[in-house]
Amino acid sequence: MTDSSEIRIPQEAFDWYDEYAHGDIDRRTFMSRLATLVGAGISMSLLTSALLPNYALAEQVSFNDPDIVASFSNFESPEGHLEGKGYLVKPRKLSGMTGTVLVVHENRGLNPYIKDVARRLAKQGYIAFAPDALHSLGGYPGNDDTGKVMQKSLDRSKIEQDFIAAARFLKTFESSNGKLGVVGFCFGGYISNMLAAALPDVIDAAVPFYGTPAKDPLVNHVRGPLMIHFAELDQRVNASWPAYEALLMKNNVDYQAFVYPGVNHGFHNDSTGRYNEDAAELAWSRSLQFFGKHLA
Repeated sequence: MTDSSEIRIPQEAFDWYDEYAHGDIDRRTFMSRLATLVGAGISMSLLTSALLPNYALAEQVSFNDPDIVASFSNFESPEGHLEGKGYLVKPRKLSGMTGTVLVVHENRGLNPYIKDVARRLAKQGYIAFAPDALHSLGGYPGNDDTGKVMQKSLDRSKIEQDFIAAARFLKTFESSNGKLGVVGFCFGGYISNMLAAALPDVIDAAVPFYGTPAKDPLVNHVRGPLMIHFAELDQRVNASWPAYEALLMKNNVDYQAFVYPGVNHGFHNDSTGRYNEDAAELAWSRSLQFFGKHLA
């Protein structure tokens, strides 16, 4: 019997999943392509279990961890969907004022992986807030496929305004020391870059994971500091980097950029087979050091 742990998933499968996750192909096309890889010890169940999220794997910090307090909080968003809502996680014992971090989800709403990232930050002493872009539609529906369709149906500019409102809300939150960081993944990486440009006087540290830059002409307002993480195999996002880096250098923006070799878009997400523990842990430790420097 073949040991599935020894079977290497072909790179095409990860590339197709990236297309599917970003709406470039539909589920039927994605599954049809996967079917062409079945054989030689690779089954459809092996492929889908490796690619599709299993959120039971993503909990590094339990919601009832004794060191944190998790709840939900609403905020006003007059230029967006009028009201936003997010997952708020605080250290149970706060010794004075502390830094805050906005956590921005992927293109499918506030799923369990992103909630866990917020809890990880609270364990480190930060007040973390993860808004749900799908709040106006009833919130994250419990599965990524539906969440992705829901998020795509919303006005992109209003979603951006919701995150701008969330950043302002968190900046002045009770017990905040006035320092605000943002970390986001995929779509959230884009939002992190966008906020660094739209709110250069509000964002004190931005950490985009595999996200594209803000659009012209807004991108010219990025001030930093930034810490940017890329996956070597992520051709779609990486194509935007040379021009973005040239602009950051031209404008003397304080930035760091890291490319993690041999990993795919989504390598930090520990709920799918794209997860790479070594790269994820290194990127996360760097991010925490970065926040520690700029949000103290």
